[in-house]
Formats: sequence, structure tokens, C-alpha cells
Amino acid sequence: MSSPVLFTELNTHNGYRIGVATLNQPKVLNGLSLEMCRLLSERLAQWEADPDVVLVIMQGAGDKAFCAGGDLHGLYQSMQIHQGQDAWANTYSREFFEVEYKLDYQIHTSVKPIICWGHGIVMGGGIGLMIGASHRVVSESSRLAMPEVSIGLFPDVGGSWVLNHLPGKTGAFLASTGAILNTSDALFSGLANYQVDHASWTSVVNALQASDWQAPQHRTFNDDIVHAVLSAHKGKPAEAGPLQQHYGLINEICAPADIKAIYRNIALLKDSEDAWLSRAAATMLKGAPLSMALGIVLQRKALHLSLADVFRMEYIVALHCCADGQLQEGIRALLVDKDKNPQWTPSGIDDVSEALLASYLAAPWPASDKHPLSDLA
Repeated sequence: MSSPVLFTELNTHNGYRIGVATLNQPKVLNGLSLEMCRLLSERLAQWEADPDVVLVIMQGAGDKAFCAGGDLHGLYQSMQIHQGQDAWANTYSREFFEVEYKLDYQIHTSVKPIICWGHGIVMGGGIGLMIGASHRVVSESSRLAMPEVSIGLFPDVGGSWVLNHLPGKTGAFLASTGAILNTSDALFSGLANYQVDHASWTSVVNALQASDWQAPQHRTFNDDIVHAVLSAHKGKPAEAGPLQQHYGLINEICAPADIKAIYRNIALLKDSEDAWLSRAAATMLKGAPLSMALGIVLQRKALHLSLADVFRMEYIVALHCCADGQLQEGIRALLVDKDKNPQWTPSGIDDVSEALLASYLAAPWPASDKHPLSDLA
């Protein structure tokens, strides 16, 4: 049986090596499982410590996706088993989010350059892998989103930190609507920082192998090699995408301090003649009101936190989402029964109180225990 993650090493012409990690579940759009997270973390640590490895490339098998999200089926089964129990009872969700978030943080803090080849669909857990990479590359067919509002979760995997650092109020809008970004908007927002056409990817890898690398401690020099290669193969600039086109409007409607006012402002777009805006509003209206509010609250709380503290905060909230029935209902409606008719609780934005939101920030473990992510720097 083939491994869910394939690891290979490419030789450079001057004696160094490039590590390549390929997510190998193309039939499920390279959805990220707990096993895949463990495999990636272990190999990335090995490459980090290897003085002959100068660069890591992450990519997805197949032509459709780098990674379309996390292992929702596994989480759903664990929530069924622990239904009605408190947030600390679900041992699978505790382990899954701990391993996934530590992997994401590991990528963010790598001492070596990491290229993420974000060709095709990059969503949810895939964004978590991509945003920590030093060189985030999209192709002409890339589609990026954090659509957790549709399943009763929130933009996690560091999303509270990353979305908070996007231009203007775009982070609040994307968290609320799960709106899909094309290549142009991925670059405009900063979620990606390079574009390479799919047909040129092999040439990029060949050029990286042919480059004159220095030892890993010369990080700046090696970063410049990657930059030069990606820039030399950059795709043709696309016209401004819908996020950029509607940037002023998004800043205006997402400016209120009152989250319910933002919800109502976005809801008014459902009748817009612009298909991207109307779809974004429709997604929010169909999604979980609590998830929409959590997405914005966590961004605001993350504003002055370190990345490690953001992951620690998100971990607590994710466990509560696995216990409150919302995420279970969202996965049921989307992937299990596939009726696409989730019954949310609360059912409306007016029923999302500040006290309810605050309850999701309370650590669910015994007071004497350490945070499972306490070892993050």
C-alpha cells in the first residue's frame, strides 16, 4: 500500500539535496489526515537537522489540489463516539489538532526555505500547510479559501493570525464568507507570493537543482536563489481579481465593531449582480452564525498575540467546536448525509451572545494540566 505522503530527495549539482514531500491522496484531494501530519512532521524535522538539505518542497499528487482540507471524516466519527461529553473527552480531536497545529508551527518556524506548490485547490488544512512556507507559489488554476463557516468550525490552523494580517478588512470578510480567491487575489492578499504556470513547474525544479547553493546556515543566500528561480519562471500577470476589485466595499462593510452589523452588511450582498459577492453572502447565510462570529472574534484577539499563542488559543476553541455539535452537524450535512441542510445552534446571528463566544475560550482540561501546545516557542 502506498504511503499517504511520499518523500524523495533531489541532488543539486554542487552536492546538496532538496527534500520533496508529496501529499499522496489525490482521490480525496489530498485531504490531510492525522497520519499524514505525523509523517510530515517527522520528515521535516529530519531535513531540518540534515546539513546537506538546503530546501524543502511541499506539493500535492494529481492535478486537482495541493490539499483541500483536513480529515473531517475522522473527526466526525470521534464526535459521534463522544457526543454529549465535554470538550476534553474527545481524545482523537485532542490529538488531531495538537499534531496538526504543531506541524503548521514547525513549517512557520523552519530555519530552511520551504516552497509550497499550491497548484489547484488549497483550502482549510491546506492553507495551514501553505501559509507557513517561506515561498508560497500558486499556478494559474489555484483556488484558495478558508470555508470553515460552512461546516461549523472557524478559520483555524493559524488562520486567526494570518487572516488578521491581510490587507484592510479582507480577513474578516474571508472568514465570514469562505470566499474563494483566484491566483490574482491570492497574490494581492499575500496568501501567495509567487505565481508559476503549471507547465513551468518541472523547469522550476530543474533550475533549483542546477543552482549554486550554500550550506543551510547561509539562509539569506539560499532564499535569494529560490526567489531568483521563481521570478525567472513567473506566469503572466492576471487582471485584478474580485477581492481586489471590491476591496473598498469590503473595507466599508466589515468596518463596524459590532459583528452582527458586519453580518447584516454582508447579507445584503446576496442580491448583488456580482456573482462572486452574491455567492460569498449566500455561503455565509447558509453557514453557522456562531462560526462567522468566532472567526472575527479570534482575529481581533489575535491582533497582538504571538503566533504560538494564536495556535494555543485556536486549539481550545477547536475542541469546543468538536463538543458543541456544530461541527458534527456541518460535516453530516456536507459529507455524510449530503443533504446540505445543516441545522445550526444558534440558528441566527442575533442569538450569538458575547457570553457564548467567551465560553469557547475557556480551557477544557483540568486546571493543574499544561496546555498541550505549551512547548511551542
